[in-house]
Amino acid sequence: MRTTPPAALAVAKLAFEFFLTVFFIGLPMSFFSHLKQGLERSRIQLAGLFSGAVIDEVFFEDLEETLIAADVGIRTTTDILKRLRDIVKLQGLRTPEQVRLALRDEIAARLETVEKTLRTDPNKPLVLMMVGVNGAGKTTSIGKIAKWFASQGKTVLLAAGDTFRAAAREQLDIWAERNKIDVIAQTGGDPAAVAFDAIAAARARGTDVIIVDTAGRLPTQTHLMAELSRVRHAAGKALSGAPHEVILVVDGTTGQNALTQVTAFNQAAALTGLIVTKLDGSAKGGVLVAIAEQNRQKPLPIYFIGVGEQIDDLQPFQAHSYADALLGIERGEYRD
Repeated sequence: MRTTPPAALAVAKLAFEFFLTVFFIGLPMSFFSHLKQGLERSRIQLAGLFSGAVIDEVFFEDLEETLIAADVGIRTTTDILKRLRDIVKLQGLRTPEQVRLALRDEIAARLETVEKTLRTDPNKPLVLMMVGVNGAGKTTSIGKIAKWFASQGKTVLLAAGDTFRAAAREQLDIWAERNKIDVIAQTGGDPAAVAFDAIAAARARGTDVIIVDTAGRLPTQTHLMAELSRVRHAAGKALSGAPHEVILVVDGTTGQNALTQVTAFNQAAALTGLIVTKLDGSAKGGVLVAIAEQNRQKPLPIYFIGVGEQIDDLQPFQAHSYADALLGIERGEYRD
């Protein structure tokens, strides 16, 4: 296996530290403002449709195309439009604004099924196992979640279970230093062994939360997907019931491919929740609605969404705020 030269790792580490420094000192902004700004491309497509519109069959056809383009999905779009047509007829809605608010309510109702706060168990340690494909923003999300827990007065320990990527440990070290927390790692170690040792260390220290990183992998890499079950098993041996959460980090720009990832990782690792990243700059903000509709019988919670690269741009998911931002509606606007 090829190894990265120490000098190259040092340069990468310095670059990553600079990257973090820039975003840690960014000016504060309310999360709703971040959300609206991040969903701008999706919002322009949807909100623009209602400007001066006549509510007729052509309008509904255009709305259908726009929802599909935003990756709401064909089946879900069809269902939403059927409901919206019925509401327009039964309630006698005539203006574009009335219909826009009705659509917002319909989308929010579907997203409510996946809105859930990530628990902070009194029984410690709470063990989180993070999974996802390469480049989804998993390691960055770990650093941001660690800060979120720390802001609630929780002690956190990180486990460097990504033993494949050369710079993975260095990235975790930087996040740990920023958050003033420790990392458990093994040089060339087995991911399952890293998880076991980290949980044992967390129990000995009385740590509140342990977050286990894993290597990025594609659903088609069956041997790596099978490895996730071994990491789960090792965590369970170290602490009965662990991992308490198995969270898939999904890149929101992948659109409908995110649904495939959810299915594959759920089969391999028995997911308990999701984080959807990189929604800023994406025209595919409707994919969260598709995710919510994918498992109606047993919906997977969306714990956090990311709409930017700053440390506070990863926030707990709120269904109504998301629906408002997606359709360009200011908070507080409600249909009579």
